[in-house]
Amino acid sequence: MTPPTTAERSSAMMKQWADIKARHQDALLWFRVGDFYEMFHDDARTGARILDIALTSRGDGIPLAGVPVRAAADYLRQALAAGHRVAICEQVEDPKLARGIVRREVVQTITPGALLEDGWIPGARNNWIVSMGGWAEGRIDRKLVGLAAIDLSTGEFVLEVVEPVRVAEAIARLAPAELVVPAEEGGSSSHPPLGPSALRTPRDAWQYDPALGADDLARHFGLASLDGLGLAPSDAPAVGAAGALLRYLNEIQPGGLAHLARPRARRAEGHLWLDEMTRRNLELVEPLRPGARGATLLEVIDATLTPMGGRMIRQWLLSPLRDPAAVGERLDAVEVCVRDGRGRARLREALDGVRDLERLAGRAAAGRATPRELGALRDSFERLPDVLEALAALANRHTSTALAGAEAGLDPLPDLTAELRAALADRPPAALAEGGVIRPGFDTQLDELRDLRDGGKRYIAALQQRERERTGIASLKIGFNKVFGYYLEVTHAHASRVPADYERRQTLAGAERYGTPELKAYEAKVLGAEERIAEREESLFDALRAGVARAIARIQSTAAALARLDVWSALAEVAVTHRFVRPRVTGSFGLSVRQSRHPVIERLIGRDRFIPNDIRFTEAERVLLVTGPNMAGKSTILRQIGLTVVLAQMGSFVPAEAAEMGVVDRLFTRVGASDDLARGQSTFMVEMSETSAILHDATGESLVLLDEIGRGTSTYDGVAIAWAVTEHLHDGIGCKTMFATHYHELTQLPERLQHARNLNVAVRETGDTVVFLHRLEPGGTDRSYGIHVAQLAGLPTSVVRRAREVLGTLEGDHRVVPGAPPPGRDPAQFALFGPADAAPHPVVEEIRGLDLDGMTPREALLRLAELQRRAAEAG
Repeated sequence: MTPPTTAERSSAMMKQWADIKARHQDALLWFRVGDFYEMFHDDARTGARILDIALTSRGDGIPLAGVPVRAAADYLRQALAAGHRVAICEQVEDPKLARGIVRREVVQTITPGALLEDGWIPGARNNWIVSMGGWAEGRIDRKLVGLAAIDLSTGEFVLEVVEPVRVAEAIARLAPAELVVPAEEGGSSSHPPLGPSALRTPRDAWQYDPALGADDLARHFGLASLDGLGLAPSDAPAVGAAGALLRYLNEIQPGGLAHLARPRARRAEGHLWLDEMTRRNLELVEPLRPGARGATLLEVIDATLTPMGGRMIRQWLLSPLRDPAAVGERLDAVEVCVRDGRGRARLREALDGVRDLERLAGRAAAGRATPRELGALRDSFERLPDVLEALAALANRHTSTALAGAEAGLDPLPDLTAELRAALADRPPAALAEGGVIRPGFDTQLDELRDLRDGGKRYIAALQQRERERTGIASLKIGFNKVFGYYLEVTHAHASRVPADYERRQTLAGAERYGTPELKAYEAKVLGAEERIAEREESLFDALRAGVARAIARIQSTAAALARLDVWSALAEVAVTHRFVRPRVTGSFGLSVRQSRHPVIERLIGRDRFIPNDIRFTEAERVLLVTGPNMAGKSTILRQIGLTVVLAQMGSFVPAEAAEMGVVDRLFTRVGASDDLARGQSTFMVEMSETSAILHDATGESLVLLDEIGRGTSTYDGVAIAWAVTEHLHDGIGCKTMFATHYHELTQLPERLQHARNLNVAVRETGDTVVFLHRLEPGGTDRSYGIHVAQLAGLPTSVVRRAREVLGTLEGDHRVVPGAPPPGRDPAQFALFGPADAAPHPVVEEIRGLDLDGMTPREALLRLAELQRRAAEAG
C-alpha cells in the first residue's frame, strides 16, 4: 500500500478537525498537532486577537494560530478571562503506531465555571457554576425558580428554590462564573437582569424536567430515591436545574464528577436576605471604591488560617442565619474560643499549615492531582491528630454543641495518611514525569528497576572482576556503545584464553569484542529500566489517587469540620483583638446596642478616635429620624447598625459594649446613589427604584436603613416623597427603620406618627467654625451646616462668603433676586411648609387669629364658610 502524501494527510487532518469542531461549535477548539495546540478558521482569528499571538495561514490559505503545549496553561487563562470556553482536543494514540491520521478526541472542555486547575481560583472564595430552572418560554416562572450550584473545585453542591424577586439576590450572593440557563426557541439563552455578567450557557428546556433531574441525581449518587437527601416536593424546580447541570458537566468534564458531595438544600426562610444594594452599601466583601484595601467587613473579620475556612467565613457573611437557636450554637462555639485563650491558640497552631483539602482531594478524585499535591494532602492529614487533640482539650473544659458536632465530623483518616506516608517521597516532584515520586522500599518491583538503573556501574564492575578471575585475563574490560550495547573486550594477545561461551561481536585492530548470555540479559533489563520505572511509578501513583477518591466523602466531612473550627477560632481571635462582645440574639422585635462602633472605620482610624453611639429600636420607637450636618457621621451610624446585625446573625461577636437584638428577616441599606447610564436611568431614577424595592419587599421583621431619600429632585418633591415613604414604613409595614435626612421638615413626623422619634448628630459652634461631635442625641435639628463643609472642602473664600449671603437672603425673604416674582407665578400659592412670599395671605392671618377654644361648633362652621367665600372672591 502506498503511504499517503503530505497533502493527503493534511486534507484528512482538516476533515478530522471539521468533524470535531461541528460537535463543539460554542468553544475554541485547541487541536493537538505535535507540540502545539492549533486553531483554524474563525477560532484562529479569535484566538489571535484575545491571546495576542500571530495569525498565519496554512499552504491552502486556511487561517492558523497556535500555542505551545508547554505554555498552554497561561494562554488558557487568558481565553477564559476573555469569556470563552476551550475544548482541548488531544492525540489519543501514539503517532508512531498510527495508521494514517492520528486519532484525536476532545478530552475536556474548560469553562470559567468548570475549573479544577490548581492556582487558577482564589483559595478563599468559591467558583460556582449555577443552573437556573423553573422557567417558562425563556422567562422565569412567576411562582418559583430552582437553582443548582456546583463548585467543581471543591465538590460542593447546593440546591435552592426561590421566589422570582429573590433570583437577583441569590445570583449576586453566589457570584457564579457561569450560568446554565434554558434556551429560547431560537437556541440562545434569555438574559434576565441578574447582576454581574457571567458566561451564559444555553441548554434545551426539556433538560430542566424535575423527573429527569431526580433520575440523574439518584443515578449519580447511587440512590434508589432522593428521600435520603432531605428534599421536599417543593424542591422540584431545583432538582430539574440540578439534572441539567449534571448532564452539562458530564459532557464537558467526562469522568470528573466523582468528588461531588451530595447536594444540600438551602432554605431561603432560614437566612437573612441581603440584596445586592445592601451588600454593596455595607461593603461586606467588596469595597465601593475598586481596589481599596481594608475597606470591607470581610477583611476585618477574616483571620482564618485555611482556604476552607476562608471560603466558609465568606459564605456565612453573605448568608447570615435567621434562627436564634442556630445563631446561638455558633456564638457558643465562638465564646468557648474567646474564654479559653490557650486552647484557642493551640487549636489555631494545629490548623495553621493545613492545605486546601477539598480542592486537593477533588483534583485527586478527578485524576488531576500532581505528586506535589498528594504530598500536600499527606502533610495536611498528618496535622489532623494535633487538631483533634486541641479540640478535645477545648471540649473537655467547655460545653458547646457546635464544637461537639465538629469533633464528630472530623475523621483523622489514619489509613489514608499511613498509605500516603509510606508511598510518597518526602518531597514529591511537581510533575509525575520528573520521577522520584514513590519512596524507596514501598514497592519491590520498582526498587529492582531502580537498582538496575542506578546499580549498573556496580554490577558491571563486579561482573568484570568475576570474568577476569574466571578467564585469568587481567586486562579484560567491559564497555558499552549504542551500536553493540554491552561487550567484553579482550586483546589479541589473550585470544587463546577466551571461553567457549563468549560470542564474537566486533573485531578491532588490537582486540576482539564479545558478548555473553548474562551480559545480554542484563542489557535488556537496563535499557528498559527507565521506561518501566516511569510506567510502574505511574501505576502506583494512580492507585494512590484512586485511594483518595474512595475516601472523598470522609475527606470532605473532615474539611467541613476544619473549616468550622477555623471560622469559630478566627472570629474569637478578632473578638479578643478588637474587643467585640457576644450579642444576645432572640426572636423578639427590639434591637439595642450600647456603645456601638463601626468595625471597619474603627480599624482604619484607631479605636481611640472613633465615637461610639447607643442605638435602640422598640415596638414603641421603631422609626428613628436622624438629622444633623454633613460630615457629622449619619451614614456611618446607619452602616454600623447594619454591620452589627449581619455580624450577630452570622454568629460573630459585635463591636459594642453590649448588644441585644431580635433576628431580622431582611436588611435593606440604601446609602447614596449613582446613575446607571447603561440602562438609561438617572441618579434619581436609581434612587426611586431602590426605594421601591424596599417598600415592596420589606416586612414587619425587617430592618430598613435609609440615607437621604428624595434628594435627586426639587425640594418640595423630595420632601413629599420622603414624608410619604416614612409614613408607609411606619403605618403600612411596621418595620424597624432609621432614616437619616437633611430635610428638617421631616422632624415634624413624630407629631403625626406614634412610633417615630427624632435624633440628631450633635455639633458645637464656635463663631464661624463647627466641631462635629459624631454623637447621637435626642431631638431634631434645623441646620445642615453645608456651607461649613464646603469651606472645609476648600471652596474659594469668595464663593463661601457669597453662599452665606445667599443663604441669609433665602432664610429671610425666600427669594435671592429682589422684587416680585415674575409673571406666571401665583403669588397666593402656598409652599408645603411655609408661605410662598414674605407677605402672608390675609385669610391665613385671620385663621391664625381665631380662638378655636372659645367657639361653638356652629360658630366654627359659619366662620369657615365665610373664609371660603372670601378666598374664592380673592382668587
